[in-house]
Amino acid sequence: MYALIETGGKQYRVEKDSVLFIEKLNAQEGDTVTFDKVLLVNKDGETKVGAPIINGAKVVAKVVKHGKAKKVTVFKFKAKKNYKRTRGHRQPFTKVVIESIEA
Repeated sequence: MYALIETGGKQYRVEKDSVLFIEKLNAQEGDTVTFDKVLLVNKDGETKVGAPIINGAKVVAKVVKHGKAKKVTVFKFKAKKNYKRTRGHRQPFTKVVIESIEA
């Protein structure tokens, strides 16, 4: 059984006990979060597609930890103008484990 959920402007294919790194959520470590935007559910070969979401379907996950991804270097340069700027960015994420899919 698997489902497609939407969170943080992205879509993810999830199964029970799968681990996801998603956009940072406002939840403490150890809390459970519920994803209500379920776009598709496949159970025993039967596929249910929402228009755009499936009413009553939800995915329950447990927050494992929060963190930051590896640094991305942003470098700006203009030729012959003596202009150089270096910036770095680390995107925050939340690591979750899917506990159940209820359709």
